[in-house]
Amino acid sequence: MFAIIDIETTGNSYKYGQITEISIFQHDGMEITDSFTTLLKPDMDIPYFITKLTGINNEMVLGAPKFYEIAKKIVEMTAGRTFVAHNVHFDYKFLKEEFKRLGYDFVRKTACTVQLSRKYLPGYASYSLGKLCADLGITINGRHRAEGDALATVKLFEILLKKHEEFQQDKSNNYLLF
Repeated sequence: MFAIIDIETTGNSYKYGQITEISIFQHDGMEITDSFTTLLKPDMDIPYFITKLTGINNEMVLGAPKFYEIAKKIVEMTAGRTFVAHNVHFDYKFLKEEFKRLGYDFVRKTACTVQLSRKYLPGYASYSLGKLCADLGITINGRHRAEGDALATVKLFEILLKKHEEFQQDKSNNYLLF
């Protein structure tokens, strides 16, 4: 039902940047059912400030696959699933652009855990992944790495699913999850 995704990139611009790491957790609404994580070798150098943030450097990705080599895996793991991410537009636009470069139109229904958190968990000072997870007691093992951030997003999403169910039980609430 869901593909919870996080990526690391060469920068903020999806038009000119590329993905350096991706992590996908398939989730059936109850638990993780499958996962995939890999570094990716971009066609450009990884800027120093990105290496400082993520720890991913040019040497680490030397033997990593290129995006086109794992594109089919991404399509298969996200097919028929809602694409979920924290600040989903960032991750989704980067993936759409990577697929566009391959001549493929990648289209998925999306859900943003930032927007859902604001809806179901109102009143937090910040909805950044790090701060929200700290406030909720969710440990992030590997901050600013795809797998660590994606797994934290899975835990946050599970909290949001429970909140959604609670709201649905109160017949006066007509909240839709997406």
